[in-house]
Amino acid sequence: MGTAAIYLAHLNPLTRAHESIISTLKQDYRVYVFPVRFIKDGEELNTKSFPFSYELRRSMVESVFGDSVSVFPDYAFYAPFAKYLPPLLSPRSWELRNQILARIEEEKFVSYTGDKAERVMLKAYRLNPLKAERLEISASSVKEELYRQATEDGEEAWSSKVPEQVADIIKKNWDVIDKFARLDDSTMRMMGMKFPKEGYK
Repeated sequence: MGTAAIYLAHLNPLTRAHESIISTLKQDYRVYVFPVRFIKDGEELNTKSFPFSYELRRSMVESVFGDSVSVFPDYAFYAPFAKYLPPLLSPRSWELRNQILARIEEEKFVSYTGDKAERVMLKAYRLNPLKAERLEISASSVKEELYRQATEDGEEAWSSKVPEQVADIIKKNWDVIDKFARLDDSTMRMMGMKFPKEGYK
């Protein structure tokens, strides 16, 4: 049956770096992509840091890779998000791990992150992280360029940093960029993880 690769990611948006990571993983593994979601009262919460809905991010992945990778919604935090902390000690955090693994058909699996701190956490959760380096293009820098274009009518500096299909999806959903470009970022960082302020407690 082979080995699965679990890719837990924000994908806000899918960049050329993400495309390269998934393409490389596909050479040796069956790839499962889990875009993170934050849910309160059955609704997904989006912020300036997490502007794109799960459905849009799934469509970004599928526009590039078709059905050659599997995209699932199970990397989902349910409000109150504080119950997932502290990591490892919180029963809710282990529920999240099991929620993700329930989708994996293969008995053997690895996971991917380019972040050293995240790799330590994945190892603690027995998710078998691969050694990897963070790639150049960050989704955060792409978001900044998107918001700059929306607020300053600047140049389209971001489009070369995402696959063409993803650029098309962003342009078709430009109202999302317009909306969040003019808002404060209602996101908080706790123990190295980002959460929407709404629904934290």
